[in-house]
Amino acid sequence: MAYHNELGKLGEELAVAYLARNGYAILERNFVYDKAEIDIIARHEDTIVVVEVKTRNSSVFGDPQEFVNKNKIKLLVKAANEYLISNAIENEVRFDIIAVLKNKKTEQIQHFKDAFYHF
Repeated sequence: MAYHNELGKLGEELAVAYLARNGYAILERNFVYDKAEIDIIARHEDTIVVVEVKTRNSSVFGDPQEFVNKNKIKLLVKAANEYLISNAIENEVRFDIIAVLKNKKTEQIQHFKDAFYHF
């Protein structure tokens, strides 16, 4: 597996552990619909939380969360809609980003709640 894939998987593991420590129930990981993938789907209280995890080993080219673009948001919304419909879920939905900066010296996790709106 390529280094960037390994780093991405590690970032997702760190994000899952972070969410679990903070009272989130993990419902699904790596949910795929059409060309879209949702890294983590969780429940927090009565809200379904769709989480995009971005992991980098350096912020030289920008912070991890800056790499979630309009096209990615469009795909996340499409996949989230399918997940909700196929599971007959009518809860409120929130889109979050978890940015992970991980290298030999640093392990930093930032959680951006309501990172974007799907309307």
